[in-house]
Amino acid sequence: MNIRTIFAFDPYDTEEIRLEKFATFLVAGSCSLAGIVWSAMYYLFFGLGLTTALPLAFTILVGSSLIVSHISKNHRYAIYTQIICIIYITAFIQWNIGGVFDSGFVLAWAFLGPICALMFFPVKKSIIWFVLYLINLVITVAFNDFFTSHSQAVTESVRLIFFITNLSVASLVVFIFAGYYVAAAKREREKANKLLLNVLPKEIAPILQENGETIADSYESASVLFADMIGSTPLFTSMEPSKAVDWLNEVFSVFDRLVEKFGLEKIRTIGDNYMVASGVPTPRKDHAQVMAQLALEMVDGLKSIPARNGNKMEFRLGINSGPMVAGVIGKTKFHYDVWGDVVNTAARMESHGEAGKIQIGPGTYDLIKGEFICTPRGVIDVKGKGSMQTWFLEGSQSS
Repeated sequence: MNIRTIFAFDPYDTEEIRLEKFATFLVAGSCSLAGIVWSAMYYLFFGLGLTTALPLAFTILVGSSLIVSHISKNHRYAIYTQIICIIYITAFIQWNIGGVFDSGFVLAWAFLGPICALMFFPVKKSIIWFVLYLINLVITVAFNDFFTSHSQAVTESVRLIFFITNLSVASLVVFIFAGYYVAAAKREREKANKLLLNVLPKEIAPILQENGETIADSYESASVLFADMIGSTPLFTSMEPSKAVDWLNEVFSVFDRLVEKFGLEKIRTIGDNYMVASGVPTPRKDHAQVMAQLALEMVDGLKSIPARNGNKMEFRLGINSGPMVAGVIGKTKFHYDVWGDVVNTAARMESHGEAGKIQIGPGTYDLIKGEFICTPRGVIDVKGKGSMQTWFLEGSQSS
């Protein structure tokens, strides 16, 4: 176990709560150490007294709250304690030393209180702490003459040191906090964008982010490929689940690299079924040719994957081309998909195909017959379609 799982540890905590507890420990621990340094600095200038004791009291209170939070497993005690101490003890130090300029504007540190609140609470709740900070600021300015008349003896050079130290270090801490959260927000946004791009085409994701409206487009001509594993159920039943998933992942990784190589769009994987579209969402005239080349390389890629337990994976592949509709469905879990009779026929080309072969329908054959070797299979009975002439894609004419 490390500090991220030791402080106020509760086995029922979510990962988010554990991270919040870790942040609480870091901030409260840093503040406690700062209180000791602050107290030592005031001792050098003022000797023993209330001004020196206040930062030390800050350390004792915040440090004690860490102990209470750890024992109770409730880190909120430390959060509330440090915010209150930051806002009020800095104000008491300010008023005890003197006016705004006599103290070097110690109250600049109090602004860290609302900043800490923003780290752990919603903005609406953090406003309360910001208002408390503003009240102390108003009191300090309104009674500045009174505090100045009761100020401690501080030389001009010491005032200047206090002023530079308080403003520069407090500003540095605020800058670090802001920089951390801006960087964290940027990382989370990049992760969200990357995740969205894993689900949606790169051309579609920005549109959905901007307006969130339903996205649906018609395409006069595009191609769809289905690839499905043969005999997966008995094969995977004889294997350990982890090994079966690892093997299938190896195959689909090969497919993914090829899809990326040809700039096509992976639509989805369902179990051991793999689906790709060409010509959507960006139309292209060579959609059928590129899809045919992809299918041929997918078959070659399968041959390069070694057998396991003496078994080789075998896939049927089916392609068809023609008009279709493509768009995004879902409101919470988005999914880019394609629809139409062409898509259904492509699925039938796969399911009525043969192991290790690529069966194509008339739509695809008409577009690629002059550039690829297509062997007639003859007329077959296709479920839901009746009799249909199909072909097996064997290779490229150029090769």
